[in-house]
Amino acid sequence: MGNRDSYLAKQADFVLDATVAKEACPNNLAPTSSTTAQLVMGDALAVCLLECRGFTTSDFAKLHPGGVLGKQLYLKVSDLYTGNSKPAVQLNDTIKKVILEISSNRLGATAVMDGEQLAGIITDGDLRRMLERNTNIRLIKAADIMSVNPKIIGPEILAVSALNLMRKSNITQLVVAEKGRYLGMIHLHDILKEGIL
Repeated sequence: MGNRDSYLAKQADFVLDATVAKEACPNNLAPTSSTTAQLVMGDALAVCLLECRGFTTSDFAKLHPGGVLGKQLYLKVSDLYTGNSKPAVQLNDTIKKVILEISSNRLGATAVMDGEQLAGIITDGDLRRMLERNTNIRLIKAADIMSVNPKIIGPEILAVSALNLMRKSNITQLVVAEKGRYLGMIHLHDILKEGIL
């Protein structure tokens, strides 16, 4: 494997000697250290070639569009949220309407709107906490239990960035908005079903 006097070495313009002093195998027979050295050499050559050719993440995405790595480089929030419904209630809507909106849209949350402006979000977790605190819920409105300043992401952001934000914030959905306009929601499951982990 590291024989500089071999026929192949003598015919080559360049010889990269990856000789190892001893195999990790206790009998010094099975290729162990030598195979690792070859893997390292192959990786080093590949990285050098990437640098020399100016190979970018965009090039990678073009060549591997269906794979997980490719999806991480090109799949955007806009590719995913548009398949979902757009749950929304108004500030003064009743708890019954909030529950029906969350249940019917299967995203585990609804946006709370003040007319056309996004005012907050109510998740199924907010509903559970509200039920634990209150015995009489008939007079409660959406504005009473919503979380203001929800986590928002733009439609042109990569889906993997949305996943990282969900993980960091320990949440399962994000409001999608652009220039203050509510567009919809993206759920953790939307990303996971694409194989992005």
